[in-house]
Amino acid sequence: MGLFDRIRGDDDAPRVAFFGIDGVPYSLIEDNPDVFENLTAIANEGSSNAIESIVPPESSACWPSLTTGVNPGETGVYGFQDREVGSYETYVPMGRDVQADRVWDRVEDAGRDATVMNVPVTFPPQRDVQRMVSGFLSPGVDEAAYPDEMRNTLNNTGYRIDNNAKLGHDDDKTEFIEDAHDVLDGRFEGFSHYIEQDDWDLFFGVFMTTDRVNHFLFKDYEQDGEYKEEFLDFYKKVDDYLGRLREMLPEDVTMVVASDHGFTTLNHEVHFNAWLEQEGWLSYEDDDHDSLADISEEAEAYAFIPGRFYINLEGREPRGGVPEDQYEEKRAELKAELEALEGPDGEKVCERVVEKEEAFRGDHDDIAPDLVAIPSHGFDLKAGFSGHDSVFATGPRNGMHSFDNTSLFVDEPGVSIGDDTNLFDIAPTLLDYMDVDYDRGEFDGASLR
Repeated sequence: MGLFDRIRGDDDAPRVAFFGIDGVPYSLIEDNPDVFENLTAIANEGSSNAIESIVPPESSACWPSLTTGVNPGETGVYGFQDREVGSYETYVPMGRDVQADRVWDRVEDAGRDATVMNVPVTFPPQRDVQRMVSGFLSPGVDEAAYPDEMRNTLNNTGYRIDNNAKLGHDDDKTEFIEDAHDVLDGRFEGFSHYIEQDDWDLFFGVFMTTDRVNHFLFKDYEQDGEYKEEFLDFYKKVDDYLGRLREMLPEDVTMVVASDHGFTTLNHEVHFNAWLEQEGWLSYEDDDHDSLADISEEAEAYAFIPGRFYINLEGREPRGGVPEDQYEEKRAELKAELEALEGPDGEKVCERVVEKEEAFRGDHDDIAPDLVAIPSHGFDLKAGFSGHDSVFATGPRNGMHSFDNTSLFVDEPGVSIGDDTNLFDIAPTLLDYMDVDYDRGEFDGASLR
């Protein structure tokens, strides 16, 4: 029992501690049981499997869907960058742009308490939960933590929102790896402080530094590169921290660990707006272009990361060049060209291309992409409206997100984690474990219990 366990409102109500491990593929854990002793123990004693991410498998879209149980058509967040309705203006979605109820909102509405730490796309912090420190895209702890007590505590433990990804661009990754360990240590100190305070019903915390390490070192791991040992040492510490957090949990708490997408080696960046321009789909008003607002009315399509394609539709886009009666024809033509696109070595760039009706539904599908390309392993789908004359290139990153190979672990046996399980199933599963009532029809997923 934690120090404050007996003063919680309902000692008999079941509780959940969720730990996110951003971008950690299931195969990494399964193939290295000596590195992941604690997660392997959870798999053996409880339940685990690889699951699917969402379309598109990008963290800014994945975490809102994981925490709400609904697709981007309901959350209103499709990626790191979205566009305004009826405009070429774009914005970076933040916490207030998430239009669906989060799992912790439902917990609080049920009269229970939630501590939420470092979840991407939650800035600014909500003031209707027990406590929250926002994650990715937050400017710093002082602005991201609520209430004041939490801000002061985290500043005293060396807690940081994110590590310095720019250090990963250096050929020598030593400083980047040291920085990643520093952030990981601070994250554990912050998590453990509030786990041990034990005044919550739902603890929801995310380790995001795993994603950063994967982006710059994953190829070293998969292909026995220079930093493979350092990569595995970092993950041994991640696993050790998860094991220590598990030991701190009272017996009435179910522990769940999950990633938001998988990861794989990156071989080629694919700059799709450069490809669209070369293939005659995209044109600009002048040669000096650097944003979506610079496209011309002759343009037929444009792209956002990761692999999101929009038809420049008349009546929807301000300078739409494709009449509505040609929309289906043009979309089918673009889809066929994407499906046929090959990389420098003759491999298919896209594993599949998804039409928006297949992936998105809800009150906020008016900004949904018309097509989403799910890349074959090795092809990282980029966009950008300037600076790239070549379609295929390489950059400082050697790891990329994948739709498959997402991780889910529950330290309870008998959880049905099958081949069709995906991120949408996690939120209703957490609520089910906590005995919080909900309407099954509110979710795109279902409880796995």
